Parts: sequence; structure tokens; C-alpha cells
Amino acid sequence: MKDPLAPHRSQARGGTLHGGRWPDNPILVEVWRSGFLESVHRGSLVVLDADGEVLLAAGAVDRPTLPRSSNKPVQATALLAAGWTPRSGEELAIGAGSHSGEDGHRELAASMLAAVGLGADDLGCPPALPQHVGTESAWIVAGRSPERLAMNCSGKHAAMLAACVAAGWSVEGYLDPAHPLQQAVEARLAEAAGEPVTAVVVDGCGAPQHALSPLGLARSVLGLVQAPEGSRERAVADAMRAHPWFVAGTGREDTDLMTAVPDLLVKGGADGVHVAALPGRGAVALKLDDGGDRGRTPSLCAGLRLLGVPEDVLAPWLQIPLSGGDGVVGEVRASDVMRR
Repeated sequence: MKDPLAPHRSQARGGTLHGGRWPDNPILVEVWRSGFLESVHRGSLVVLDADGEVLLAAGAVDRPTLPRSSNKPVQATALLAAGWTPRSGEELAIGAGSHSGEDGHRELAASMLAAVGLGADDLGCPPALPQHVGTESAWIVAGRSPERLAMNCSGKHAAMLAACVAAGWSVEGYLDPAHPLQQAVEARLAEAAGEPVTAVVVDGCGAPQHALSPLGLARSVLGLVQAPEGSRERAVADAMRAHPWFVAGTGREDTDLMTAVPDLLVKGGADGVHVAALPGRGAVALKLDDGGDRGRTPSLCAGLRLLGVPEDVLAPWLQIPLSGGDGVVGEVRASDVMRR
């Protein structure tokens, strides 16, 4: 009997991706309610110093995971190498970002497509409602349908299509793992991480997603912020840090953290992934086993604290308030595993 999911299963290399079982990772995050330990989040987290040496490793940091959108900054360097020439830092930032579908996000993605003679119908990402609550609510009230430009990855897809046009590659099938663009992306991700891609799967936006370890992810993003001026790697890092609203959006943790911490590059990914890097300091990368978002920023900021980012600057994200009735009765916070 033919397997209907066969075209969408991972293309694993060199054996099974998970080794047949989930690793016994430590507790990275604790949820305390009125002094009672209510929940925990296990995962793997690595902190590198400025030389790429491991300062802290909690859990299976060398085990392949799916970085999801945390791969986007390095992916963007492959698009630049293919010939994509962004007309502004904002275009480069949204090409490496996961925007909220606000008006300015959609307008910029549409403009990027128009500049190379394409339109929203050429996007391979699925239609979606905006992630920004206010914008989404307005669409629902107006009876507006989901649109491809509103999907959080439309900036990346617009950049991929622009890279195909620049390189002379067909825009048809640009999401196929065998397409020259996706082959270039895979090679670049492996090079930056210093390890092979162990599987290729289908991401939520329809593009190929490449398995790397948290350690490799941390290495790759550290390489962006410490690359020399004038390099493609540095161009991506500088654009994202200069235009953090186009990386995420209003009220989003990536945007707010990059606004609060000078020179910090941050990129979250779905299913509990986060990465951040500071030039001259180091990098942090993590994956929460349960795939939830609640514990990502406390874990990430605990790692940034180890890199010397002041605790008072990180305070809004180190402990996430837990409500009860009309007040705050607890918090979501990093575990003691995160303290050296």
C-alpha cells in the first residue's frame, strides 16, 4: 500500500534522526504558582564564549533538532550569495525574519516581489491570518480571508524568489529540496554550523527545514555577528539588529530584546527553539523538548546573563509573571541548571 505521507517524511542521512528515543534532557524552566512547582520544561541549551568554546552545556546539545525559523539568518546569507540584492536593510531583515503580518510587513514583502516582476500568487507559503492580535482582529471583523503575504514567512519566501530571479533559476519548484536555491541553502547551513545537515523535512511554511544541533545553531549565528564588516554574514546581522521590527513585530520578544540590548541578534523558532549572539561575548541556543514557547525567553535570557548581559536589562524576560485572580502569584523562570 502506498504511503500517502512518503513525500513529506524526513530525508534522514546516516541513520535515524532521533536514535529511536527522546533524550533525557534536564529541566531548564520551572513554573511556580503560589510557591508550588506546577510544571517544568526540559530541554537542551548551550552557551558559547566569543571564541566558540562551550561555557555551559545542558542536555543533548550535540543532538540534531529542527531549528525552524532560527535557521533564517544563515539562510539569508545563501540568498545573498545567489545574487539577491536587497534594496534596503529592512528588506534584508524581513528576509531573515518571522514577521507578525502587520501592514508594514505585508507591504514590504509585496514590494520585494513586485521589484522582480512577481506577485503574492508566486509565494509558496500558505495563506494565513496576521499573527499581530490587533491586525488579526480587524481582519476577522471585516471578514477578510487569510492571505499568503500575511504568513509570517512571506518575507523569507519573497527573498527566496528574488534570489532565484537574480541567479537565473526557475521560480517554479523553488521549495523543492533539489532546487539549486535549496541546495545552496543546505550547503550554507552546514558550513556555518560546522556539522552536516542530518535530515531535511517540510517546515510549516512549506520550505525545506534542515536538522542541526543546538551547538551547531549557536556556532552559525555567532559567526554572523562576528563576521567582518562588508561580508554577507555581517550584512544580515547588521540589518536584523538595525530593523528588529521587521524581524518579528510589535510586542514580540525578538524585537523587544534586540531593542533593549545593544548589538544583540535574536531569532526564535517554532517548537521551542531560540538563538541569540553578541559580538565579543558569545552565543546561546536552546530547544525545549515539549515544543512550547512559554519557557524560551527565560532560558535564553539566563544564558545571556552568563555572557555578561546585565540582569536588570534582562529582568522583563528572566521571569515571566504568572497570574492568579487579580494579581501575580508566581513566575516562569529558569532552573538552577542555568546557574554556574
